[in-house]
Amino acid sequence: MKEDIFISVVDTHKGILYKIANAYCKSMEDREDLIQEMVFQLWRSFEKYNAAYQYSTWIYRIALNVAISFYRKSKPLPFILPMEEEHLLNIRESEPAIDNIDQLNLLNIFIASLKDLDKAIILLYLEEKSYKEIAEIMGISETNVGTKIGRIKQLLKQKFNASHE
Repeated sequence: MKEDIFISVVDTHKGILYKIANAYCKSMEDREDLIQEMVFQLWRSFEKYNAAYQYSTWIYRIALNVAISFYRKSKPLPFILPMEEEHLLNIRESEPAIDNIDQLNLLNIFIASLKDLDKAIILLYLEEKSYKEIAEIMGISETNVGTKIGRIKQLLKQKFNASHE
């Protein structure tokens, strides 16, 4: 019974696992290993699941923690953020969005240089999660989320503008 519920929850929310794995791993083999580790950790903590939170919040929190640990253990790989043009940050004040592949690659490089926590926050932000959802997933306050997102955007703007001088 417990196993059936777990399988159903993971199957319903497996897209979260794939998005995080794609964001933190370059190779298919590493992504598969990371997803397997995420599922294992989800299973280990399934009995401790707090029904006050949505399953997606619980999955994001565990999966991001596993991904950050996995990323730190593995050899340094470039951070690949699964971004589509409509999810991009408005980095340059004079341009409404980045539409050039070279600029998108540059943005990915800048995001790769962020601290692990900041990468996770930007991933959730680009997934259009609310500040409340990000706060629940990351275990920080909504105010802290807003502050961090503002600082991350400013840092990315500075790096982007400096690269075009």
